[in-house]
Amino acid sequence: MKDSYANAPQTSSTGHEPIQVSSHFSCYHQAEIYGKSKVVKAPWQSFGLAVFAGAFIALAFVFYLTVTTGAGDSAWGLVRLVGGIAFSLGLILVVICGGELFTSSVLSSVAWAQKQVTTSELLKCWSRVYIGNFVGAMLMVGLIMAAGLYELDSGNWGLNALKVSQHKLHHTWVQAFSLGILCNMLVCLGIWMTFASRESLTKAILLILPVAMFVSSGFEHSIANLFMVPLGITIQSVASPEFFASLGVTQEQFADLTVANFVFNNLIPVTLGNIVGGGVIVGLGYWWIEQGQIALPDPQKSHQPHFFASPLHTEKAKNSQESK
Repeated sequence: MKDSYANAPQTSSTGHEPIQVSSHFSCYHQAEIYGKSKVVKAPWQSFGLAVFAGAFIALAFVFYLTVTTGAGDSAWGLVRLVGGIAFSLGLILVVICGGELFTSSVLSSVAWAQKQVTTSELLKCWSRVYIGNFVGAMLMVGLIMAAGLYELDSGNWGLNALKVSQHKLHHTWVQAFSLGILCNMLVCLGIWMTFASRESLTKAILLILPVAMFVSSGFEHSIANLFMVPLGITIQSVASPEFFASLGVTQEQFADLTVANFVFNNLIPVTLGNIVGGGVIVGLGYWWIEQGQIALPDPQKSHQPHFFASPLHTEKAKNSQESK
């Protein structure tokens, strides 16, 4: 099977027992290639794919809002689980269809640690991807508002969006930073798992649970917030008084949904947390562990085949030596 290639034992050129190869080791080297490819990609191509990725994550949040609207007295955890599974569509689209997402691009820290890319190249890559994600998210905000989706379910869809957006602004800096770390640890671990497979379907399945966990647990994703909070701000600003009156709320209840509040109380700490969670803890963490790997002899350059001998092989070898 193709999707088990990373775990499959490799046969030596001598035709003897297979050499045991670590799947973690294989995934790490693929992470190097993955990270470097993001940095050296043509800027216009990287930016275009980033716009798509921003739109994909926005679509996933639309899906989340739709499936969680009107949940009423349903079990809190189960509603959030369903929403998290729905949101996994975003990362699946990024991986399968192709996109440059800031939160996964921070894994290029592995290539940087290996000195395959410079600090300047790394930061330029992160910057253009972040800006591209923002453009894609804003395009989707415009389309969602033009489509009037906030009026779905007698306006409850829009009310759900307002409450989700407002909640994100009520974290302390430490909370927002920590939630950003936790979120991108899961995002990047999900991406890391996809390195173990060549099959698109398997990659998609592998991404579901990490995303479902971070969404259902309320972890913070900077690019998702680049769509969600501006959507809430826009609804609060342009919705008619009748919209709020029909829902039994007032526009003033959401007065704290402002650009300044969003940038300083959510976006900055969450973005920094995402960098630490994905780029430092996952990326550089695995890089540091990899430095302790003991290099095994190359079986093609050795007269003796290298394999994990069974007790029977060991006993035969011993008897052979004694007979001599």
